[in-house]
This record gives sequence, C-alpha cells and structure tokens, in this order.
Amino acid sequence: MSSSPERIVALAMSAMMLAAVNPTAKASARIDAPLAARMAESPEQSQPVLVRMVAPKPSDLLRLLAPGEERPGHAAETLRKAAASTQVALIEWLRIEGVAGRSFWLGNMVRIEVTPATIAAIAARDDVAAILLDRAWPQTLPVPQSAAGTRAVEPSLTHIGVPQVWQAGVRGRDVVIAGQDTGYQWDHPALRASYRGWNGVVADHDYHWHDAIHGLIGGGSNSCGLDLQVPCDDGSHGTHTMGTMVGDDGAENQIGIAPDARWIGCRNMEEGDGTPSTYTECFQWFVEPTRLDGSDPDASMAPHVINNSWGCPLSEGCTPLEIELMADVVDAVRAAGILVVASAGNSGPGCGSIDTPPGMYASAFSVGATESPSDAIAGFSSRGPAPGSLLKPDVTAPGVGIRSSVTGNGYGSSSGTSMAGPH
Repeated sequence: MSSSPERIVALAMSAMMLAAVNPTAKASARIDAPLAARMAESPEQSQPVLVRMVAPKPSDLLRLLAPGEERPGHAAETLRKAAASTQVALIEWLRIEGVAGRSFWLGNMVRIEVTPATIAAIAARDDVAAILLDRAWPQTLPVPQSAAGTRAVEPSLTHIGVPQVWQAGVRGRDVVIAGQDTGYQWDHPALRASYRGWNGVVADHDYHWHDAIHGLIGGGSNSCGLDLQVPCDDGSHGTHTMGTMVGDDGAENQIGIAPDARWIGCRNMEEGDGTPSTYTECFQWFVEPTRLDGSDPDASMAPHVINNSWGCPLSEGCTPLEIELMADVVDAVRAAGILVVASAGNSGPGCGSIDTPPGMYASAFSVGATESPSDAIAGFSSRGPAPGSLLKPDVTAPGVGIRSSVTGNGYGSSSGTSMAGPH
C-alpha cells in the first residue's frame, strides 16, 4: 500500500526526532577534514561549501514508494518536501546574512561560498549535520586515440553477442539512456539520430541537456564555455562513452549496443574536474529534468539508466563524509527507479581497489573491464571486494581498445572501465 509524499516525510521526520541525536556534539566535528585544513590555511578567505542538513536518509524516505513509471516524480516530490522542511531556517538565516546559495533536494544540502567565521557559525547550528568543502575531484580520464577507417559492427559488440540480440528485434527502443560526463557532441554523425532533443529536423535541448558547470573548476579557461545551452564536450570522453551505448551513423560505423534507444546528457566535469555538487546536480536533474532555464521540472522525462565514469581523486581519496553524501545521492536515484551504472575504476590489479564512489555502492551497478577475445580481466581494472566485503564489480565488459565516437565527427580507440561501463 503506497503512501503520499507528505505522509512519508512526516513518518520519517518523526522517527528522526525520536532518535538519539546528541545536541552537545562539537561544532568542529561537523566540519570535514579538507575544509578544516583549508580554513586553517586561509582564515579570511571564502570557501565553496556544502551544508548538509540533519534529516532522514533518502532510503528511509523513499522505501514506501510504489513501483511504476510515476516513481521518479513521487521520489522528487518526497525529497523536495523533506529538504524544504529542514532547510527553511538555514536559508532564512543566510538571507539575513546576505548569503546567496544553491539548494539541493537530492542530498538535502545547500551550496554557498562563505568565510571561515560564517562556516563556524553554521557548524554550531543544531539543524546542520555536516559541512563539506565542495572541492575538485580531478579525474584521470582515458584519452581516445585516433582510429581511422570503418569496421562496421565493432568487435567488442560482436564478442558479447550484440548482433544476435539485434536479430531478435531488441535494439533499445523505448529506452532512455542518460550520461553524466565531460559533455557530448550531440550532432556527431553517430549520435544525432538517437539524441532525444533531435526530431529529425531541428534540435530542442529543453529536458534533454543540462550543464552543471557554472564556473571554472581546474582554472584557466574552458573550450566549451560555462552554463551551456547547447551540448558540448570539453574532453571527448563523454562523446566516446555515449557512442558505445547508442552510436550508429547509419552506414559503416555501428559502434553502439542500443542504437534505437534515445539519450540525454549532463556535463558534470569541467575538463575532467568535477565536484560533489556537480555530480549531485546532474543526478538531481536526471530524476526530474527541466527546461534549459531550470523551469517546469518534469519527472516523466527521467531516463531509465544513467552511465557514470568518475570517482574520488586518486591522490587523496574521499573522506567518510563525502562517501556518505554520495551514497545518499546514489541510493535516492536508485530508489527513484533509475538504474545507476558506474565504471569500477582503473586502480587494479590489486584486490579491494573498488573503493571510490559511485562504483563502491550496493545501489550502483558496477562494471569492470576485460580484454577481448580472451575475456581476461584487464590489468588496470579495479577489483573487489568493495568496503564492507561487498561483492564487486557486478559484471565485466570489454574495455580495452574500444573504438567509438570522438569530438570533431571522428572515431577513436580508448581503454578503461569508462569504456566497459557503456557496454
């Protein structure tokens, strides 16, 4: 028996208030280690932070939702109501202080840029669970190498039996695939026909494209720009991954497994650098896509599956609070009825190397990489178990020398679990 979003939120909030919440917890314990270090280094400088509210876990809020096509909409409504009820006092306090921010109902947090003094004041609030630095998570993404010529159906597709599936009439029709990555060249000859924003004559990017990159993350400049109203790929990585999912130029480049599926995209990295907020923003938009200006959210436009090829910075790893944040986000997306596919990572060959979001989570479908035609695990592919002795990856797929679309209307080969996940 299903319950209304209001009922679900009320039940969860009551349970949370009855739980043992330590009111005497030190404010400093709510400040994540990277942020504390940055505050000590620059005591007067404003920092980009994520303020997470004391609130029920998304898994508790969404566990009573009924299955079906309306599930993403019910999830969005439930999470939005919970966020509104828990963020209202903080947002009013920020308004009085003259601090503008961006509110997220997915992850129940507010992104602001404030001084250490203001951070300390916020950390002392009883309605605040944690404050994290919205720091860059640099990614070491494989760079496709030019691959001339055509090969009709790609060998990796033949190796896993894709042509036989096509012959059975299964080509991805009525499925919507999403990707959050470095962006996408939507009008690439192998991608344009399957882009949901293309009707065969003109393009309309409302509900089909979102850019979560509002400022430079890695410094310098960006080849595509910021706050893009038209899809663009500043690294070619996203275009390559989408090609393996749906690519077909209608001629001799059959590179995609599900050429009759439709795709939508979100840019979550700025030339390979993302942050917890950019990843969360893309996930939130996928649960409830909007027009380009952020208006008129419509969960009926949500995808069925989302491809992810990103993780924590290899040199530092993620903190427990960062892992918890992204776990809540991924758990909520999965509870909304959307499959989250995650590349397992390229930290192999040691065991226990699947230790970064989102591939480490039980709610993510993690993919390791193999070599073809031997099916041997690629040396770079991260291995399980994931933390908590969780069996990972969930599956393996070809990830060595994969030829797919690249920006500039060309094709290139690349290796990595980023290439395996799209399979």
